[in-house]
Amino acid sequence: MKQLIKRIIPPPQWQVAVVIMMGAIAGLAFYAFYSSKAYSYLSDAPETCVNCHIMAPQYATWQHSSHREVANCNDCHVPHDNIFRTYYFKAMDGARHATMFTLRLEPQNIFIKEAGIGVVQENCIRCHSNLITDSKLLVQTETFHHKFEERLCWECHREVPHGRVKSLSSTPYARVPMLPSPVPSWLNEMINQK
Repeated sequence: MKQLIKRIIPPPQWQVAVVIMMGAIAGLAFYAFYSSKAYSYLSDAPETCVNCHIMAPQYATWQHSSHREVANCNDCHVPHDNIFRTYYFKAMDGARHATMFTLRLEPQNIFIKEAGIGVVQENCIRCHSNLITDSKLLVQTETFHHKFEERLCWECHREVPHGRVKSLSSTPYARVPMLPSPVPSWLNEMINQK
């Protein structure tokens, strides 16, 4: 019986090693979650989008647009038809962004992906449906606005809301929220002492 128990239960040194390894993995995961500010992606705060410095031009141009008063990033770039689709889209898009940024695969020119194009078009129509169906406006714009199934809104409204942003150098003096340094304060003090 004792031999059977010894075979089933691993020796104590393995248990200690497994506990230490699991603790290290959990600690690294928690640190990565904290240092990457992953918790901020659960909110709708526009400052979340500049966690990655490459989004500074998009943030700055939105901040200087009329959309700033009524919409944040998620209002335009995340679907709103149901909560499951909303969080599924945020998770998939966030995972893609995090992977690209971590592996340094981000392009100099940022372009919206195919899935994002459909979502932004849906949200333009959702927010501006009263303008699309306004009979007073349709007298002048009927040839354009009734084709929103065929054309994208920003094919005509090119400057909304990001202007002609194409790269980091297109808005060199963009003001974005001051992000705290990722260097821990104790390490910063140690560096400054030398």
